Amino acid sequence: MKKINIAEGKISASEIVMGCMRINNLTANEAAELINTALEENINFFDHADIYGGGKSEEVFAEAVNMSPSVREKFLIQTKCGIRKGYYDFSKEHIMSSVDGSLRRLRTEYIDVLLLHRPDTLMEPEEVAEAFSALHKSGKVRYFGVSNHNPMQIELLNKYLNNKIVINQLQLSVTNTGMIDSGLNVNMKNGASIDRDGSVLEYCRLKDVTIQAWSPFQYGFFEGTFLDNDKFPELNNKINEIASAKGVSNSAIAIAWILRHPAKIQPIVGTTNKKRLKDICKASQVELTRQEWYEIYRAAGNVLP
Repeated sequence: MKKINIAEGKISASEIVMGCMRINNLTANEAAELINTALEENINFFDHADIYGGGKSEEVFAEAVNMSPSVREKFLIQTKCGIRKGYYDFSKEHIMSSVDGSLRRLRTEYIDVLLLHRPDTLMEPEEVAEAFSALHKSGKVRYFGVSNHNPMQIELLNKYLNNKIVINQLQLSVTNTGMIDSGLNVNMKNGASIDRDGSVLEYCRLKDVTIQAWSPFQYGFFEGTFLDNDKFPELNNKINEIASAKGVSNSAIAIAWILRHPAKIQPIVGTTNKKRLKDICKASQVELTRQEWYEIYRAAGNVLP
């Protein structure tokens, strides 16, 4: 497993992240086997959120690894906060209490990276800055990021933060490529040219903000996977053709497609199947050519201008 540098080289992370959203459905033993598989594949970055499984996913993770100070050093743990039932909340009080809850459930004294889960239009950046500063000073959180934020929202936060945003988690798969499409269709009068994200891909590259790709196998908004799906015959034919030539699974090619981008995007994979996780991790050793990358992109229905 290759590594990438985050936070200007302060974090050395596996280029593939294990997403822990669904491990609340596993027993502690099953979760332990899955996590051990990830570690065997040299995945060292684990993604959580306070709302995953109503907090149970964090609890299962801690129980599965038998969390202790010596065990804790094996992992980079990321969690998210800010989503509440029916609304978003970036208040200092909620951020602080959410972190304390995650620390308790994870049985750890610190979180490597804390993300704000979805933009809160009622956000007061000065208040967020106070929370982040207190969390960093106390040693409870080492680095900070966001999820699903556009460049100006990050700029607004960074104006007040001493600890700048280092990660932005965004939906990206070969069938969800809006941030790529608009950059390829500049000066065109077509739907793909519409910049819905404020050039977030280029912004993050300029600002050294690592993009993490969530739902890398999904199409739409949690509508299902595009792999082995009759709705995407041309895409699957192309992915399967390349997978066969390189001796890996179709899921490895879907991840290799994301990894091929020079932005060093970090895919988050949420499978709870050990074999599939091992298959996916082979993507780290796959080198797609520029031609293969564009063939997959076009097979997903994208038209180059």
